[in-house]
Amino acid sequence: MLVDSTESLLFAYFGTRSPYWQLSADSNALQLAGVKGVPNLAVALQPQQANEIRAFTGVTSHAEIDITLFGEPQKLSLVGKKSGAYSWTGTASNYMDTSAVAKDLSQGLEFAEQVISEVNSLVVIIDHNFNILRFNRLCEEVTGLREKDVIGKSAHAFMVAGEREASRSNLNEFFRNSASYEAERAINTINGERRILWRNKFVQSGSGPDERYLVCSGTDVTEERKAQAKLLKLATIDTLTGLSNRHAIYEQIAEALTAGSRFGVLFLDLDNFKQVNDHYGHVIGDSLIQAVALNLEASMRDGDVVARTGGAAFLVLVREATVELMENVARRIIDRLRAPINLGLIEAYTSCSIGIALFPDHGDTLEQLVRCADTAMYVAKDAGKRTYRVFSPEMDNKVAEYIWLDVNLRKALEADGQLKLYYQPKLCVKTGEVHSVEALLRWDSPDRGRIPPLDFISYAEESGFIVPLGRWVMREAAKQAAAWKAQKLDIRIAINLSARQLTSSTLIQDFSDVIRQSGQSQCLLDIELTESCLIDDEISAHAIIRQFRELGAKVQLDDFGTGYSSLSQLARLPLDVIKLDQSFISSIDQNATSQTLVRAMIAVAKQLNLEVVAEGVEAEGEAEFLKDAGVDYFQGYLYGRPMPVKEFEEWLNNKGKRLRLVA
Repeated sequence: MLVDSTESLLFAYFGTRSPYWQLSADSNALQLAGVKGVPNLAVALQPQQANEIRAFTGVTSHAEIDITLFGEPQKLSLVGKKSGAYSWTGTASNYMDTSAVAKDLSQGLEFAEQVISEVNSLVVIIDHNFNILRFNRLCEEVTGLREKDVIGKSAHAFMVAGEREASRSNLNEFFRNSASYEAERAINTINGERRILWRNKFVQSGSGPDERYLVCSGTDVTEERKAQAKLLKLATIDTLTGLSNRHAIYEQIAEALTAGSRFGVLFLDLDNFKQVNDHYGHVIGDSLIQAVALNLEASMRDGDVVARTGGAAFLVLVREATVELMENVARRIIDRLRAPINLGLIEAYTSCSIGIALFPDHGDTLEQLVRCADTAMYVAKDAGKRTYRVFSPEMDNKVAEYIWLDVNLRKALEADGQLKLYYQPKLCVKTGEVHSVEALLRWDSPDRGRIPPLDFISYAEESGFIVPLGRWVMREAAKQAAAWKAQKLDIRIAINLSARQLTSSTLIQDFSDVIRQSGQSQCLLDIELTESCLIDDEISAHAIIRQFRELGAKVQLDDFGTGYSSLSQLARLPLDVIKLDQSFISSIDQNATSQTLVRAMIAVAKQLNLEVVAEGVEAEGEAEFLKDAGVDYFQGYLYGRPMPVKEFEEWLNNKGKRLRLVA
């Protein structure tokens, strides 16, 4: 075959001026073909030639190579790109055949242009003068502008006015450094202002060193940023009250520590909030928290920070604080909470206990200051609530005791043998028989020995631990009553309930469960309540008393005469027994005033068909007077102290029999 040029050679052999080429990763042979995918000639390349082609990326590229074709040295222009993980493909032309080379480049670039136009990103190409060279289809759809109208114009034209100067400054810097970067900018769109994250990269034209362009690929992140601006709010704001949350105020305290100026923190906890929440429910409880939050904000100066840290606890940061200022703030808060809070159909009263700590007086770290304020708050609660205390070092001892009780009383509830019930007999005045005892809780700690009941019961009341503790007492008392019944002993056991226990939503169910689990067909437990149980909500207390009686329990009003119940209230209560407080009984045979009061109380009880128990009887003279006055039962050290079960059973078989004979 005679040919006089590479152009006619390519056409004569392959039937086209631009045959297809392919190069693989494992061979330096350039495959040439007239029909794509059907190679019919392999040309050996030098390693550096093959490597030059393998440097092609997914973007259309160009290279010129010298080869030997049919024994003649030839120069080919290769246009192509990487087409797979291990292959590169494109078209070949005689480098002198400018029209064919141009066509190949045009076809390759048309594909790139189509990608730019149709890609699912905003694409803008700008030159070093910040003028637009390309503005793809998605840019047109988003902005409502047409490419033909913006080419040659400033890239800042469609940006929000407030961001144009910042963008211009950034572009100047980046053109100087020729570094890829990201920037977030607001642009004007047909749907209003939107935030776009631009990923920008510089490309160099082959026309010269000054031909550098910035390819800007943008993604709309408006909704993502809104979700983030929202997550940030959730991370720093208490959703119930709108106040700062624990995380936010801790950050502000940390910043105040860094600044070094004096400030104070105030730790506040609502008194008896658990009772309100348990009795009225979480909706009312939440409303109360919200109302308190408004009161707190109204009590503060501009610049101070109020935060809810959880439950009914709040933390306040007071700037430029002194002890006097902090005390004034605490008094102002306490006074504001004296007024009733209207919660729709309910008018609630609340109060708070406040602890105060100052920087640098009481600590120089966040943890120290919050702990000191927390400690002072608990001391305020111990002092009777509705008050405040400024931290002092000796308060740490009380907190250490509180923590010890919290840890060890929980252990005692789970361990065998630490908690025990002692039983004190109640003797029938007429017969001397014992048909009822009062169960009294005792705690023998392996570390400290016997813990006084007042010490751990008061903690249990305040912390709410009285509920599981009371459930344990119910269960143990019901088991013991059943055991005595099996021994043919007709003895009922009275257990004490506090006002805190009455607010528990599970109280009646717990009581019913222990009766059923004891295996007895009848209830052998009675309930002792103090007058303080009736103060907060008499109607609810009455309902609970009726439910206990329906389950077979007798209800006794303990410490009668020392509380707030009136005679008219006593007439409304569905009671079985009143217990005269031992303060009336002590030396009653020598105290005319006590004698008059006791006779009056006994007379009222008889009119209401209530039995009367005198507790704290310790002397024969007291017993003689009470017997003549008409008391039904004696309870006191004169007859029997609180005893563990085995000791009580021995007492019942010995001294108890003698008391019956004397009666």
